[in-house]
Amino acid sequence: MNKTIIHVDMDAFYAAVEVLDNPELRGKPLIIGAMPHERGVVSTCSYEARKFGVRSAMNIKEAYRLCPHGIYMHPNPHKYKAASDRIHEIWLTYTDLVEFISLDEGFLDVTGSTAQFGGAAKVGHLIKERTKAETGLTCSVGLGYSMSSAKLASEENKPDGYFEIPTPDALKALIMDRSVRVIYGVGPKTAQILNNAGITTVRAILSNKQTVLGLLGNHGKQVIDLADGVDNRSVTPYFESKAKSLGREHTFQQDITDYDYLKDALRLIARELSLKIRFDGIYVRTVTLKVKYADMKQITRSISGDPMQNANDIYGIAAVMLNKVEKRPIRLIGITLSGFSDADYRQMTLDDLDGGNKSKRKESLDNALLTLQRRYGGDIVKTGNELIAEKRFESNISGDIE
Repeated sequence: MNKTIIHVDMDAFYAAVEVLDNPELRGKPLIIGAMPHERGVVSTCSYEARKFGVRSAMNIKEAYRLCPHGIYMHPNPHKYKAASDRIHEIWLTYTDLVEFISLDEGFLDVTGSTAQFGGAAKVGHLIKERTKAETGLTCSVGLGYSMSSAKLASEENKPDGYFEIPTPDALKALIMDRSVRVIYGVGPKTAQILNNAGITTVRAILSNKQTVLGLLGNHGKQVIDLADGVDNRSVTPYFESKAKSLGREHTFQQDITDYDYLKDALRLIARELSLKIRFDGIYVRTVTLKVKYADMKQITRSISGDPMQNANDIYGIAAVMLNKVEKRPIRLIGITLSGFSDADYRQMTLDDLDGGNKSKRKESLDNALLTLQRRYGGDIVKTGNELIAEKRFESNISGDIE
């Protein structure tokens, strides 16, 4: 059965959300990420900033050199997540086969649902129309017969565009004389290998298949297939709770030598991770601490034990590991959870033998708090230690790349 895949990509998402909140930013070169005097990169930027050569993941100092008159802002992850949730709700009304690539991008397999909405093209236009009407944001939509064709289609008419690539022949006709970089999985290093062999276009890949295989091995077979319009990947809904691990990390604007401050960071990371696994109803057995020093050396330390959900338990284990690492300036710290299970299998305690009244009261309180957090958001309840940590830590976090 032929597939019908839609790729949706929001237009300059973080910047667009900020403009929506502050219309005075409209039409101006807006750059979301670190401040020019800070360590960090560009998370995203408005199309006005892109005209000056500013791009996502660019070093913020280079962005400032290109666009010194731009408006620079720190990212607001909570605001972007809220906008993303509204967008995802729209997508999920057309199919439950949605693979969320990021807050602002995803693939939809609408093969089995297009008929009830009037066809695939109708679904694509409905997504654009509803996104604009219900959120005030614009998106670019690509319709294709595969994931790679849908992705390429969404990039054809950005911003606020719509494009279709219905067949392998249509895809090849579109990209045949474009750079090899247009192929999914061909990054700068792979492109350089091909370019050094005189293979600079998609046409050259198809004309030199044996050379490509010789240069790239197994990866070369995938590159050739995609250049030839062959892509059998399936849209796979992703559930974070079913992953093998779940992690969060933070990069500091300056290298940190205050280990109490680092523990503040760990406490907030532990809170975020705990909230996620509690919402998903799962437990973890292993806590891994990740540390990157100022000289870029990276280490990890892990401890496994009884299943846990509580933020304080996760923090306590991470803090113990931090106490044991080499004490020198740190630029990044993080926690990863693994060993997931859906039940709290633990050793019996004296409290359990005594009827478990204390555990039952704690469980009842935890359930009440979780109900409040589900209803009113994760920030509705915080411990005193978390509030103190948040105040100290908040101003020294760099943004993630959109």
